[in-house]
Amino acid sequence: MCGIVGFIAQYSPEERQALVSRMATRLAHRGPDAEGMWADPVSGMTLAHRRLAIIDLSPAGAQPMHSASGRYVIVFNGEIYNFQDLRRALEQQGAAPAWRGHSDTEVLLAAFEAWGVRKTLAALVGMFAFALWDKQEQVLYLARDRMGEKPLYYGVQGKTFLFASELKALKAHPDFQGEIDREALTLYFRHNYIPAPYSIYKGIYKLRPGTFLEVKVRHGAFVLQEYAYWSLEEVARRGQERHFEGDEEEAVEELERLLRQSLRGQMIADVPLGAFLSGGIDSSVVVALMQSLSSQPVRTFSIGFREAEYDEAPYAKAVAGHLGTEHTEMYVTPQEALDVIPLLPTIYDEPFADSSQIPTHLLSRLTRQYVTVSLSGDGGDELFAGYNRYFLTMRLWRTFRRLPGWTRKGIGRGVLAIPRSVWDALSWPLNAVLNVHQHFKSHPGGINWYVSGRRLHLWANLLTQPSLSHLYYHLISHFKDPSALVIGGQEPNNIFALRDEFAGQGNFAFMQYLDQRLYLPDDILVKVDRAAMAVSLETRIPLLDHRVVEFTWRLPESFKVREGKGKWLLRRLLYKYVPRELVERPKHGFGVPIDHWLRGPLRDWAEALLDERRLRQEGYLNPRLVRSLWQAHLTGQAEWHYYLWDILMFQAWLEREKEGR
Repeated sequence: MCGIVGFIAQYSPEERQALVSRMATRLAHRGPDAEGMWADPVSGMTLAHRRLAIIDLSPAGAQPMHSASGRYVIVFNGEIYNFQDLRRALEQQGAAPAWRGHSDTEVLLAAFEAWGVRKTLAALVGMFAFALWDKQEQVLYLARDRMGEKPLYYGVQGKTFLFASELKALKAHPDFQGEIDREALTLYFRHNYIPAPYSIYKGIYKLRPGTFLEVKVRHGAFVLQEYAYWSLEEVARRGQERHFEGDEEEAVEELERLLRQSLRGQMIADVPLGAFLSGGIDSSVVVALMQSLSSQPVRTFSIGFREAEYDEAPYAKAVAGHLGTEHTEMYVTPQEALDVIPLLPTIYDEPFADSSQIPTHLLSRLTRQYVTVSLSGDGGDELFAGYNRYFLTMRLWRTFRRLPGWTRKGIGRGVLAIPRSVWDALSWPLNAVLNVHQHFKSHPGGINWYVSGRRLHLWANLLTQPSLSHLYYHLISHFKDPSALVIGGQEPNNIFALRDEFAGQGNFAFMQYLDQRLYLPDDILVKVDRAAMAVSLETRIPLLDHRVVEFTWRLPESFKVREGKGKWLLRRLLYKYVPRELVERPKHGFGVPIDHWLRGPLRDWAEALLDERRLRQEGYLNPRLVRSLWQAHLTGQAEWHYYLWDILMFQAWLEREKEGR
C-alpha cells in the first residue's frame, strides 16, 4: 500500500523537485518507509511515490520503477494478488526480463511490455491505483481496480494536469484552485458521501472503478479519454441471464473454493498480517478460512464499547476462541471516540459523514500496533443481500402495490399538499381518536404509529414512488431534497439515471447493484481506506475479489435470501467452521451514539458550527432549515442526528478548509 502523486507541467528541475516532494509529503501516512520521484523534463511528466513496504522490502521494490526496456515508468498503490501466476506466464512465453527482485510492481511492468495496458488490466487480480507513463508514445495511463478499493483523483487545473491518491496532495500544488462544487455538495447531502466521478472541488474527479484514463498532450491541451476494462453492469446482467446451475451444496463448495483462492493471494506479505473480527457473518467467514489455511494462529482484532447496543467485542471474542486465533481486543472510552472527530476533516479530505468512520479508525489504530496488513469482511452485505433495508423495501413495496399507482400518488400528493404544521395541529385529536399512541406505548414490541406532520409526509413521499427502484433510492437517501439545503445546488441528472439503469432484473438485484455501484466504493471502501491508511495500515478485502463478485451475480436469489434473511449461502459456508449460535444475532451497525453525543458532549461544538450568522456568512447552506433540524433534535421532537452529522461533517471540513490545512 502506498501513496502516488504526479503532474504534467513545465518547471525547472529545482522547482519540480521541491514541488513534487511537497505534494508527496502530504501522503507520508500512506507510505512512511520511503519516497522516490522521477521526471521527464521534455514532456513535463513528474511522478512521486510514498512507499509502505509490504512485498519485497529491498530497494528492488522501490518506486517510481522502470520497465526492463526503459519504455514504461510507474507509480503503483495496492497489491496484485496473482502476480506470481503472471510471472510464471511471462516466463513460459519467453517474455520475462531478468528479474531484479520479487515485487508485484516489477511483474506488472513486464506484463505491460508483453501484453499492453488493456490486456494486462484484464489479467490482474487485486486492488490498485497506478500511473503509468509510456515514454515512447508520450501517454499517461491512470487505472483503478474493479471494485474501487484504492483511490485516485485527477483533474486539469490551469495549465497543469494533476493526480494523486488523496486530495491533500493535489492541494499542495500552486495551480490547484479549490473551488467548491455545489453540485457535488448537493450529492453529498443526499448520500452522506460524494459519489464518483465527482469530488468536492470543481474540475477534480475520482477515477471510476474498473476504468483507466488515457492522458495525452496535443497542441498544448490535455486530451482525456476514459475506458472501461471491467463493467459491473455487464457482470450483473450476464450473471442474471446465466444462473449458476449447481445445487445448494455445489454452490457452497464453489464459494469456498473461490474464497480460498482469494485468501491464498491476499495472505501473501513480507510483513505481519492479521484480520479485523467483529464476530458477524462476513468477518467470521474470512477469519475462519484464513485460519484453515494457516499453520499458525491468525492475529485478529476488535474493539468494544461500554454501551451494550454498540458493543460487538464479546461476539468477536467467542468466535476467536472457537477458531483458536490470537485475539486482541480493546474497549474504547467515549472520550477516545470523541477525540477522533477533530481529525476527520484531515483524514477524509472532503465531506464524508458515515459515523462508523470513528470506530473504524480506532480499530485500525489498535491493529497497526501489531501488524502492517489487515484483512476485513467488507462487501458481504452488498454481495449476499445482507442489509435490513433490502427487506424493508420489499415489505413496503408489496404493501404499496396493492393500491393502483394513481391511487398511491393521489393519496401521497394529497397528504403532502397540507403543511406539516397543520398536520401537527391535528395530531393530538387524531391520536386520541385512534388511540394508537397509548396502545403502542404499552406494547414495546409493536410499531409506534403516533401521528405527526413529519411522519405523515414521510409516508406520503414513500407512497408517491413509482417503482421499487425509486422507493429504494428514496429510502437510502439522507436529505430527500438536498437542493433545498444547498444554496445554488442542483443534483446532476446522470446520478439519478442509476435508479433505472438496472431495474427489472430481480427484486433484490437492483438494490444490490446500486449499492455495489455507489455505496460500496464511495462510502464503505473510502471509510476503510482512509481510516486505515491514516495510521499506515494496509487493508485487504477478500470478498471483493472480482471472481467472487462475478460468482455472486450468477447465484439465484434463493441462494442469498431465505426465511426473511440474507447471506444464506455465506451462512451455510460459515456453519462448517463456526457453530450457528455464535454468529446468529440481530444485525446492527458498527456505530457510535451520535444522537446522544449531539445533545451532550458535542452540543457546544455543534452549536458553534451551526450558528445562524456563520451559516449566512458562508453562504452554502440554508440557515433556516439547518436551525430547524438542530432545534427539533435538541428538544427531542425528532431524531435528526444522521442529517445533522452530514451537515456537521461539511461544516467541520469547511472550517479546516478555511484554515488552509
